[in-house]
Amino acid sequence: MYRFLLTPRWWGINVFVLLAIPFCVFMGSWQLGRFEARVQDHRTAGELAEKAEHEAPRPLTELLPVDKATSGRQVTASGRYGKQLLVPGRELDDRQGYYVLTLLHTDDGKALPVVRGWLPGDAGRAEAPAAPTGEVTVTGALQASEVPGENGVPAQGGLPAGQTAAISAATLVNLVPYDVYDAWITLGKADSGMKPVPAAAPSDTGLDLKAFQNLGYTGEWFVFAGFVVFMWFRLLRREVESIRDAELGLLPEGEPSGVPAPEKTGA
Repeated sequence: MYRFLLTPRWWGINVFVLLAIPFCVFMGSWQLGRFEARVQDHRTAGELAEKAEHEAPRPLTELLPVDKATSGRQVTASGRYGKQLLVPGRELDDRQGYYVLTLLHTDDGKALPVVRGWLPGDAGRAEAPAAPTGEVTVTGALQASEVPGENGVPAQGGLPAGQTAAISAATLVNLVPYDVYDAWITLGKADSGMKPVPAAAPSDTGLDLKAFQNLGYTGEWFVFAGFVVFMWFRLLRREVESIRDAELGLLPEGEPSGVPAPEKTGA
């Protein structure tokens, strides 16, 4: 009865099933691995953030370039404050406001973007506190350059002079005539009555929408694998029932049977 499994049609079906099931299982396992990696990154980022709160600050150059391991670590740098910019559209404690960003000229000739604090209100009408004069030493949490449109960073353009949408070297080099570090720090104690800006977690380390998309894709691939198996058994059962009906002569007139016709023998 099951000799039909050796026909070319069923050879094609069987080969497809044998290839589709391992592929779906592999893709489901890969997506699950991606989700588990994001969970581990989230856990590691939390542990590093807790550790950074209690460790002594280190010189800026020792922790560059910024990565998942160094983001949020406490650093120190010395220099003189220079150009000051406002970063509009930033929320803190459920209130809209702006960051006060001042570039710190260091001894190596580069400028370090320093977020001195946050103030409520409209940056276009603001009079931000002036930066301290003379040689200063700052301590704050190291942060990677922002990317407009990601992690809550506005992707707005056409800002008035004295404002920037993102805190990144790629943006700031167009606003100042000197080199800028591809990093920035946020002060733990804000200047002039401003509120300190909390350090943000490194990108791709949180249990965000992408993480739960990976988990959803995991379920989809395993469902696909089960569906392939279900359809194979359904086709098999249908073929067997068709053959049995043909043997019993129950097929409607004109419908081809799956049973080969008996050979005619001569008298």
